Amino acid sequence: MRTRPAVTAVTLALALSALVVPAAARAADRTTTAGTTFTDVVVNGGKDIVLGLTTRKTVTITWTATDPDGITASWANLWHGRNTDDADGALPLYPPTGTCTVSPTDPTTAACRTSFGVDAARDLDHNGLAGTWNVLAGAQDTTDDWTETDVAGTAKIKRYAVVTVNASPEPVKKGRTVTVTGRLTRADWGSGSYTGYRGQSVKLQFRRKGTSTYTTLRTVTTGSGGALRTTARATADGYFRYVFTGTATTGPATAAGDFVDVR
Repeated sequence: MRTRPAVTAVTLALALSALVVPAAARAADRTTTAGTTFTDVVVNGGKDIVLGLTTRKTVTITWTATDPDGITASWANLWHGRNTDDADGALPLYPPTGTCTVSPTDPTTAACRTSFGVDAARDLDHNGLAGTWNVLAGAQDTTDDWTETDVAGTAKIKRYAVVTVNASPEPVKKGRTVTVTGRLTRADWGSGSYTGYRGQSVKLQFRRKGTSTYTTLRTVTTGSGGALRTTARATADGYFRYVFTGTATTGPATAAGDFVDVR
């Protein structure tokens, strides 16, 4: 945590308890004893941020900033790396100002939010960026002291995955063997293509025609190039699919069911 006074004074009017925060509030170089804390930090509604090769999406961060002197301004962004000095990724590059609403019952507390665009093709250039990102949160109090906390919260940014399925032969006689093949791939941000994801557990599921529930038949491990292959007994008309639940760096994927006519 860093606590410092702002170089330039910032004058803001509170209209209907809403604050629009200036970026200038972040400039400083002298340590003080500001007492701002950040709680209830939530990124993307608590959901993982799963990005393909060209995904564009808006990410929202919400948080609560509290200071005994009251909050004048607050900001937040995401960063990745060992520490902020050696970060290899930042979304966006500079912490965007937040819009904060002071609590009507507690003037020391403000509920804040900020949103910014993420463009996978522009912002993610290597696969090492997949995984846990940190939330940097900062605020300026009414005495012009400011505080920044490097890890006020965390979020997951993951590579988008795709899984396919093909069940054959079609049609098939009842009691015969159905061969179910497929492939698991994921976005490779470095090469700009989808590449096979080997050594991953994928569930083979079946849904009988006329029902709405899939049942897991077995778990299959992906081979070279993310290839999937297994067999099942043809017992009734229905749909086969593969389901990948995801990993710490890669999002989940579910294939559309492939129908097999059993005669």
